[in-house]
Amino acid sequence: MSDSTPANMIREELAERAGELDKEPLDVRQAEETLRRQNEYLTALHETSLELIDHLDKEELLEAVLQRAAMLTGTEHGYIYLLEPGDIEMQMRVGMGFFKSHLGLSVRKGEGMGGKVWQDEQPLLVVDYRSWEGRLRDKSLDDLHSVVGIPLKDRNGVHGVIGLATVKPGRRFKEEDIAILGRFAELALVALDKAKLYADVRRELAERKRTEATLRESEQRYRLLLESSPDPIVLYNIQGKATYVNPAFEQTFGFTGDELLGKQVDFVPEESWPETKEAIENMLSGQKIHLFETKRLTKDGRVLDVQISSTLYHNRNSEPAGNIVTLRDISAQKKAEIELRRYHDQLEELVGERTAELAKTNAQLELEIDERRRAEKTLRKREIELKGQSHHLEEVNTALKVLLKQREDDKKELGENVLSNVKELISPYLERLKKSRLNTNQKTLINILDSNLSNMISPFISKLSSKYFNLTPGEVRVANLVKEGKTNKEIAELLCISKNTVLFHRYNIRQKLGLKNKKINLRSHLLSYDS
Repeated sequence: MSDSTPANMIREELAERAGELDKEPLDVRQAEETLRRQNEYLTALHETSLELIDHLDKEELLEAVLQRAAMLTGTEHGYIYLLEPGDIEMQMRVGMGFFKSHLGLSVRKGEGMGGKVWQDEQPLLVVDYRSWEGRLRDKSLDDLHSVVGIPLKDRNGVHGVIGLATVKPGRRFKEEDIAILGRFAELALVALDKAKLYADVRRELAERKRTEATLRESEQRYRLLLESSPDPIVLYNIQGKATYVNPAFEQTFGFTGDELLGKQVDFVPEESWPETKEAIENMLSGQKIHLFETKRLTKDGRVLDVQISSTLYHNRNSEPAGNIVTLRDISAQKKAEIELRRYHDQLEELVGERTAELAKTNAQLELEIDERRRAEKTLRKREIELKGQSHHLEEVNTALKVLLKQREDDKKELGENVLSNVKELISPYLERLKKSRLNTNQKTLINILDSNLSNMISPFISKLSSKYFNLTPGEVRVANLVKEGKTNKEIAELLCISKNTVLFHRYNIRQKLGLKNKKINLRSHLLSYDS
């Protein structure tokens, strides 16, 4: 791109055109036409240069350049391709007339008019785009005829392509149009440089604003941190004068900010000056002071035990600008340590006393242990004796179990003997009596006698008479006759009692057997005890 300003470009162009007019013998009409076109050309250059001054937006500037170039060459159709740094394709960023609908079209190096001008870095004039072998294979471009393209080029390479086209057959661009377009290409580069410079300035301003906002936020955050710190904090400049004290400092030492700012803080006791000076020298040599224990005075003369941490801070030139000092009041902690040591000494005394008591107690425990050992020996001896007695009892228990089993067997044998005797000594005679000539009443009594005899040797009577049912003898007799199927009238006659008495006994039997208010036949229930 030329280093000339737009005004210098116009003056050079006027001088060049004036020289050409002097050299070429033209008639008056040609001279007038040439002057008119030169005047239009220079006017367009001048107006475009003014727009470059007044406008800042890149797209608007490029549109103005393209419109002026199209107007001078007698067409309404033009475009500008731009190449962004690092891209491998150029994109149509500005278009007018036919190319307005092709905005965003991209080409690679060597593709179509734009790509060919990019590749060769030279102006290119095509008489008929439809028949040109380097055209893009896009049918929407078939209406194009004469096309001219100029590279937007400087010493750093091609930045884009500016082009004009016609859509009317027979209308062609000339070499003069290429020269005009070249001038406007230079203006386009000026517009691009201005837009880039403006964008860089805006970006720098935005970055500076963000940086300033970040610094303000950081300063506010650190000030809030200092203000909210529970530990006293004081900032000194390199001359040792206070430039800031936080509320905790004022509260702890009693000095106000107005009393301290711009002054040296006089709160170091005389006896603490040597160690304080040494700490300051170490800090100025680049060392950090961390939890340095010393003493400081309050405004009312009290001496506080403090821990001090301090470090240098630097200016933009990395030179020491002052230091930040954080103090922590450890007076209460020191008092607590003194109390702790005193308490520790008391504990030592108590431990000595307790040790003596424990020694005495241990002696007593040893005596008790000896007595316990003797008792354990006696207990073991007694345990052996008890084990012998337990063994004897087990043997006696075994013998008793054998005797009980023998008794059960004897009982069973007795029952079997009774049953055998009844069947062999009584039952035959009862059978003979049943077959003898007896009246009805006698036969009934014989049957009852036989039934009672059977019940005596069966578990039925014993079950009814057991503690679970607790039936009276009368109730047992009634239950036995009910089991035999006798009616209430027959039972009353056989037992010589009234029928109401029989009913009373039946009621008691059902109640004792748990059959009250249940629809269960009493005879069937009594028969179940034989199973």
